[in-house]
Amino acid sequence: MLSALGARFLKADGEPVSPGGAGLAELATADLSGLDPRLSEIALVLASDVDNPLTGPTGAPAVYGPQKGASPDDVEALDAALAHFAKVLEGAVGAKAAEHAASPGAGAAGGIGYGALLLGARFRPGIEVMLDVLGFAPALDRADLVITGEGSLDEQTLHGKAPAGVAAAARAAGKEVVAVCGRLALPPEVLGRAGFRRTYPLTEAEPDVSKCIAEAGPILERVAERVARDFLT
Repeated sequence: MLSALGARFLKADGEPVSPGGAGLAELATADLSGLDPRLSEIALVLASDVDNPLTGPTGAPAVYGPQKGASPDDVEALDAALAHFAKVLEGAVGAKAAEHAASPGAGAAGGIGYGALLLGARFRPGIEVMLDVLGFAPALDRADLVITGEGSLDEQTLHGKAPAGVAAAARAAGKEVVAVCGRLALPPEVLGRAGFRRTYPLTEAEPDVSKCIAEAGPILERVAERVARDFLT
């Protein structure tokens, strides 16, 4: 992203680094002097549904790399390459390069968040931005029950993803929240602290995960009937 906006990332021989995270291991110099000057005239907002830093145990490679097929060795290489990237950028922009690397949202989209922060973007949880855009607050005023959901309700959900944001907003307004999900991987006490009154995983209605995927529509209808019986009748 930064390259497209005019930055240059070069190897020791003066050639551009290869695309992709691993190519950053060869980075020797970073030159941000060619960034589009119009960037200084606008206010940027980094709207992210995750608050992960760039590197480390909760960074982009460690948390999201395996989801995309990265092996443990790949994760180690990518994390080292991104850490090197941030270190080289310190020479170009100063100590703020390290500060931004450790900031919430830097690890979003494989490090796109880090690039946005370097450009002066202000981080906002993506769900807050979307709830504003969608007019969630007035809709919430009219609601008797809030139903949210996600494919897998797990630890990542709690790091700024939509269901957690919806639950927090609804709880603040005194509204009950339930979640429908394909897979549930959080204990009841954690769900309660996050604001969920109850959860409805599809696997409770159909233990066969392959059937949950293949027949999600009809199974969701059955789950919706349970929600209605439990809360709206």
